[in-house]
Amino acid sequence: MNSFSDFVKTTLSSLKGTTGVFYKDLETGETIKEGEDVFEAASVIKIWVMAALFSRIKEGKLHMGDTLIISNSDKVPFAGVIDYADMDNADRLPDDMFPESGVLSYMHADIEVTMSDLCRLMITISDNTAANILIKILGIDYINKCMKENGCEKSVLARRLFDDDAASRGLENMISLEETGLFFEKLYNRELVSEAASREMSAILQNQQIAYKIPFFMRSIPIAHKTGEDCGITNDMGIVYAKHPFIICFGSNKTNVPDAERACQDISLHAFRHSSKTKTNNIK
Repeated sequence: MNSFSDFVKTTLSSLKGTTGVFYKDLETGETIKEGEDVFEAASVIKIWVMAALFSRIKEGKLHMGDTLIISNSDKVPFAGVIDYADMDNADRLPDDMFPESGVLSYMHADIEVTMSDLCRLMITISDNTAANILIKILGIDYINKCMKENGCEKSVLARRLFDDDAASRGLENMISLEETGLFFEKLYNRELVSEAASREMSAILQNQQIAYKIPFFMRSIPIAHKTGEDCGITNDMGIVYAKHPFIICFGSNKTNVPDAERACQDISLHAFRHSSKTKTNNIK
């Protein structure tokens, strides 16, 4: 076992909950797997919604310029803003207060958007309303079909986001680190949906604005990645387009989120050092 594997194993062992890491060197093929493989996905599942959208576009069933109107009923978990301080004063503040990810739920009703708008918002700022609209348009069965066609056996889209009824029945969106690694390997090789689609999806993922996990110590390196956050959940998975590129997938459930996020930062930095054999002072 090499020093990077040792570091990952030691770091994961210090964390609460379920944790895991998948690493693959895209030049040598070296693969390292530590910890668990399957996790509640949170927003990482949105990479497969994006891939399914590009698949429908390739089939000619949808187009990036197609438009639709967003009504307040489309917005999740609610339309508008909540005064959390007021709720706290009234003893109505939920234990799991987690402000909405994205912008569409905060905007006025009847906004016209395109498929391209929804896709980019879903990935770059993890907009949940955009994701749910795309899931509704594409269909859960079609998205899962695309996942299976791309090697998924353990990853699954079970429900839309903020579907409390489905969640109460135990339906959760799940992601496998290894299968997510395959997603990013196909993306890197321009084999996901098509060469053109792979290039565009990679570019969208490189514009991810939630950049405090994998990219934390690598701000000058292009990274195509997607995060997932919820109570006790923090995930980040993607391609680091360094001189010696690699895939890193970090998953954690039922964890102490600040500790896990620091671990993700440190593991990602050590992955860079391991793949490139360079020192930290080479990172600007």
